[in-house]
Amino acid sequence: MQSPSTVEQPDQAPPVPSRSFARARQDLTQGWRNRQLWAHLGWQDIKQQYRRSVIGPLWITISMAVTATALGILYSGLMGQPLERQLPYVAVGFIVWNFIGGCVNEGANVFIANEGLIKHLPAPISVHVYRLVWRQTLLFLHNLVVYVAVLLIFPPWNYGGHISFSMLLAVPALLLLMVNGLAVSTFVGIVSTRFRDIPPITGSVVQMLFFMTPVAWIYDSQLLHNSPRVKYAELNPFLHYVEMIRQPMLGQPIVWRHWYVVLVATVVLTGLAAIFLRNYRARVSYWV
Repeated sequence: MQSPSTVEQPDQAPPVPSRSFARARQDLTQGWRNRQLWAHLGWQDIKQQYRRSVIGPLWITISMAVTATALGILYSGLMGQPLERQLPYVAVGFIVWNFIGGCVNEGANVFIANEGLIKHLPAPISVHVYRLVWRQTLLFLHNLVVYVAVLLIFPPWNYGGHISFSMLLAVPALLLLMVNGLAVSTFVGIVSTRFRDIPPITGSVVQMLFFMTPVAWIYDSQLLHNSPRVKYAELNPFLHYVEMIRQPMLGQPIVWRHWYVVLVATVVLTGLAAIFLRNYRARVSYWV
């Protein structure tokens, strides 16, 4: 019989450092496992916003329809484009832009706005990012009612498009947008929690990029021929995000250049988000 001093102790795994990609990955994994929590909270965010209204979240669709119709008619006259081409372009552009702008703008406040939950709810901080992207996805799905109505009134063949299986590419394009939404919300959210000047700056930059991005104005070869300087719009990454999903949604020919740019940007954003989540995840609760 061995004495207590000579009994071999079982090997124990060394503790994972607080600053490690394993901890960051664990945060994301545990946050995904809590999807019932953030899915419920994201849906409640929308219901709470329209509490006691008669038609509830349908106001989201009505607001989008009114805005897209008004700007479609306006830009149709300004740009000299037929309404049956301009209106679908603007409608889909606004639906996509609302998702992108929502992830960036609300991402800057994703941890600040959830200060109480972060301090009192023992949950991974990624839960709040998942909640934000899920809420923006629900808004996107609500606005698809406008998209369907526009397609019924102005079929794609009226503006050079066609209904084909290539329209299904909108599904992976949306999933890619969601991945980018998670990455940019994590990155901007952590930086904004530390430096509170970032949220208003982010809002101003997103508003400026809206006018520089072909959301309401049509980016095509004719416009490039009339104004060669428009080609510099390619330097705007938001252009590629919008066109990546708008082209299949409108049944237009797919320009794979936009997909390549978005894939590269996804790798960069995901890397930045992973680094910031690795280094500063534990500090968010002290900064809020």
